[in-house]
Amino acid sequence: MLAVLSPGQGSQKPGFLSAWLDLPGARERLEDWSRLCDIDLVHLGTVADQAEITDTARTQPLLVAAALLAAEHLPLERVDLVAGHSVGELAAAHLAGVISAEDAVQFAAVRGREMAAACAAAPTSMSAVLGGSEDEVLDAIQAAGAYPANRNGAGQIVAAGSTESLAKLEATPPAKARIIPLSVAGAFHTPYMEPAQQQLAAHAASVTTTDPTRTWLSNADGQPMASGEQALQRLVAQVTAPVRWDSCMESMAERGVTAIIELPPAGTLAGLAKRQLKGIEIIKLNTPDDLAAAVDLIDRVDTEGKA
Repeated sequence: MLAVLSPGQGSQKPGFLSAWLDLPGARERLEDWSRLCDIDLVHLGTVADQAEITDTARTQPLLVAAALLAAEHLPLERVDLVAGHSVGELAAAHLAGVISAEDAVQFAAVRGREMAAACAAAPTSMSAVLGGSEDEVLDAIQAAGAYPANRNGAGQIVAAGSTESLAKLEATPPAKARIIPLSVAGAFHTPYMEPAQQQLAAHAASVTTTDPTRTWLSNADGQPMASGEQALQRLVAQVTAPVRWDSCMESMAERGVTAIIELPPAGTLAGLAKRQLKGIEIIKLNTPDDLAAAVDLIDRVDTEGKA
């Protein structure tokens, strides 16, 4: 079984979309999406510097657009399962047949803008906690007054909360764990994002959905989305809820996933899968030069039933 994964915020690098715009129609596609969300995605994906593409309001639609642009060159009708990390779920929503590409990009633009605004309301941030006992890490995060925003598996949990709570966590880290402050705008996937959730709920009322046409694992619990209606509700709720990527990977293992293609900008989810899902075959789809290997992998999984 093959899974196509869409990464989340923090995976972007300057110029990562440049090579994709050489493909026929790609620049025009990105320009159309730029007009929809009133953000110059061509500029951001090609010549913008790191500071520009770290801006939450710009980064989120850029990442969704990048994943969708690359996915259009894959035979998705032969893909068994999709999933996305955080904002990557919006790309997965389209790959699963639940929302249109246009709605995915627009939703990401609203999400990014409103989450950036929520971040500006209070001094918050996120820190990666690497290693240590999972139970002890979770206890330490709670004791510091923070939240486990991302449970990524492979010995990585991301804590989020007030800068004060994260400073307390760093001062009293769990045994055998390292605390690494992250350069992010604020405490994503925590109650600090409630203002953004309210705005997303209003926007979601105008989004048309259909039921998934392939398995789409939810960040909420790693289980398949049951319907388009449920998926839309979870996309709204996701901004204040933890990302359970560990559960998504457990579900992939249980379902017999033997191969993964990570959409651009690829690397983060591939790294987590390599550590957690031993023996799995992985393609990191970062440039059009990687398309042949990705299509070959789909062909082999489709014909052999395994990678």
